[in-house]
Amino acid sequence: MNRVNIIMATYNGEKYIREQLESILKNTYKNWKLWIFDDGSADDTKGIIEEYVRRQPDKIMFQQNNRNKGVTLNFLEGVQYAADFNRRLQEEAGRLEEADGDDSEPVPVMDYYMFCDQDDVWMTDKIDKTMIQMKKVEKKYGQDIPLAVFTDALVVDSNLNILNRSFYKSSKLDTRKVDLPHIMMENKLIGCTVMFNESLRKYMTVQPINARYHDWWVALIAATFGKINFLPTVTLFYRQHGGNVVGNQNFLSYIHDRVSSLEKQKEVIYKTALQADEFYRMFESEMPIRQKLQVYSMANILNQNWIKRRHLVLKFGFMKTGVLRNLGLLYIL
Repeated sequence: MNRVNIIMATYNGEKYIREQLESILKNTYKNWKLWIFDDGSADDTKGIIEEYVRRQPDKIMFQQNNRNKGVTLNFLEGVQYAADFNRRLQEEAGRLEEADGDDSEPVPVMDYYMFCDQDDVWMTDKIDKTMIQMKKVEKKYGQDIPLAVFTDALVVDSNLNILNRSFYKSSKLDTRKVDLPHIMMENKLIGCTVMFNESLRKYMTVQPINARYHDWWVALIAATFGKINFLPTVTLFYRQHGGNVVGNQNFLSYIHDRVSSLEKQKEVIYKTALQADEFYRMFESEMPIRQKLQVYSMANILNQNWIKRRHLVLKFGFMKTGVLRNLGLLYIL
């Protein structure tokens, strides 16, 4: 039996969350549970969620954080909370069956995880399509290695009017370059499109301090220990509005932003190296030799001189998508 755990992080989302919840409820794939973690909303987000919990108590779980964690940690800790809850529930069910003298074999449950933003709208076949692709990837590589599948998205405005029919085409991100060196320098995975398996989740028991984004951390784990697979199909309406923490940025806006703020971009590189450093320290003993060398080199890239930094970028392929992005990287580094 395949069970999908949908992890939603909320914060002041009253304007759009009802529409998102309705879209999840309408999904054709039914064996899912939605885990909502609110980060201290000051609007009616909590009231709306509690209304849906009353309507769907077996499908929707709600947790009010006792402190503001920020979006990345809220998502990552949410994954672990759901996994721990499911494990305790399964252990309790096993004890009850033993007490009743039931020695029949329990139906094995295969857990999968998806991230969910509060302001998007899922297509009715989003979970189904992603699960089908995940099963294809598992058949090819096996269920015992960390796997992540991600899809495309329709970019829409606050009223769901289509701005672009492909997030990846508008962003000019190459979804084929998901090997570890590329992923360390440039995340390709939009969290709201991602599904990952239990084998990947097992690497998430300790929460990072310096992870730049939750989806990026998942991508690093999959690229290091398993596989990342892209399904070139849109599965949701990716809403863009003034309240987005991270949103779509077209290529020209990206270039303008980078050129106009070089100091800001240097800070981005610093944080990217810091993320690699924490990843290395956390998984050093588990990483294969090749990946260990790649992560160590990225983590320490800013400790090298001008020539050595650029040498490492070219040697290991710590590259972004496209000539302009990479010229900018080599100039800033």
